[in-house]
Formats: sequence, C-alpha cells, structure tokens
Amino acid sequence: MAQSGKSSAKKSKPSYIYSIIGVTLVLILLGVLGLFMINARNLSRYFKESIELQVFLRESVKDQQANLLKDSLAVMPFVKQIEYVSKDMAAERFKKENPEENFAVLGYNPLDASIDITLYERYVHPDSLKMIEDHIKNRVAVRELNYPKALVTQVLDKVQKIGMVLLVISIVMAIVVLFLIDNTIRLAMYSNRFLIKTMQMVGATRWFIAKPFDMRSIINGAISAILAIATLIALMYMAESALPELKGMRDYVMTSLLFLGLIAIGIVISLLSTHRAVMKYLKLKLDDLY
Repeated sequence: MAQSGKSSAKKSKPSYIYSIIGVTLVLILLGVLGLFMINARNLSRYFKESIELQVFLRESVKDQQANLLKDSLAVMPFVKQIEYVSKDMAAERFKKENPEENFAVLGYNPLDASIDITLYERYVHPDSLKMIEDHIKNRVAVRELNYPKALVTQVLDKVQKIGMVLLVISIVMAIVVLFLIDNTIRLAMYSNRFLIKTMQMVGATRWFIAKPFDMRSIINGAISAILAIATLIALMYMAESALPELKGMRDYVMTSLLFLGLIAIGIVISLLSTHRAVMKYLKLKLDDLY
C-alpha cells in the first residue's frame, strides 16, 4: 500500500507540470484580451481628445484681448489644452502646410486669429459639445466656433460598437477560461485519485487529505500567473518595439490591475477546482475510480 502511494505521488509530478503549463496558456489568452481592451480604451480616449475646437475671433480683437479670453477659457473644466493662434502664426502654419500658396497676390492675410481647444474625453459628446459651443459663442470677441461634428458622431458610434463587441468577447472568454482551467485541474487531479483514496482508507481526515493538494494548487496557480505575466510583458515590449507609438498609450495602473487580476484568477480557480476534485474522489467508492 505504501508502495502504491509512492508510485501515485511520482506519477502526480508530471501532471502538476502539465497543469501549470495549461493554466499559464489560458491566463496568457485572458491577459492578451485584457491588454487589448486596455489599449482599445486608450485608443478611444486618444481619438476623442484629438478632436479640436477652433474658436475664430473677430477682426477687431487685439492680442491682449485674445489672451485674456484664452486665460478665462483655460480654467474651464472641459479644457485639456488651449492655444492662442494669432493671424501671423496661422499664416506661418498655412505656408508650411501649403508651400505653393502665396498670400502676396492678395495683399493681406485672409486668415483669422483663433483659440484652439482640445477637450477631455468625457466632454466629447454631442450634448456636452453643444453646451460648450453655446457657452463660448456668447463671448463678444468670438466670431465663429468650428469642430468636426460628423467626425465626433462617427467616433462615438464606432467606440460604442467596439465596446459592445469587446463586452461580448470578454463574457465568452471569461466562461471559456473558467471551463478550461477547471478542466485542466481536474485532469491533473485524476492521476492522484488512487493516492487520495489510499490516504482516506488508512484513516486520514478529509481536511488532512485536501490540505497539501490545496496548498499545492495555490502555489501552482501563482506560478502559472507569474509565467503568464512574464510572457505578456515580453509580448508588450515586442509590440512596442514594432510600433513605438504604443508606448505613449501604456496605462501602468490598468495593466498592474490586470496582472493582479491574473494572479487572483490563477490562484482562486486552481484552489477551487483542486478542492472540488479532491472532495469528489473522496466521495467515490474504490471500484468507481477505475
């Protein structure tokens, strides 16, 4: 009987390795989805905050008045960045973008001075933009306010659709991940069923039998999560090396929370699945194990 127990223990070692590898692969899959969602969120914010409001000023407005208006708008909660562009600055920018054009034939600078404003993401919404537009257009110095209304609608529509798709994918992935990890752990515990039953037959209590398996499952879950996180970090650096623009979109807080979540998922699901499998084999009769 002792030899049988030793033999079962030896056979269980490879199953732990397979279990760790299996759980690691599933956590990597979940982590990739999480990183994609985080970057999709950052990409959405980037597009929204790249939309610019151009506040064109009246011809009679002097630079001092324009700067006073800019300062009064800069303290508004919806303003992320603000810049005063004088007529001369506007002409210089136009010449750089259109070197073939020349204002000399007109004899004057036809461009208007403006105050360019970028908004925080939460204010890039048709209702909020309408309120902001009404607030700014009431200023005496303001002649006109322009922003790409069609682009705002398109961006919001696409963000909403992408969000719904990601939500559905996340729910499906969560179910698949739970099933795969649980199934992987149960297969690993299957090779230990005779060892579990042998310990029960010699008088060990359920808690005494389950404790080492539960402790081992916690360690295995943590190892799987750490391996998954290391792989995800390597994938992130590879992606950022290929696309340097991704570095500016990195969200350390959300990524850290994702990694902590993977550790929690790896440990909790491994523990619950292992404990459930042990209890199952303890309730079975010896003949049912074959």
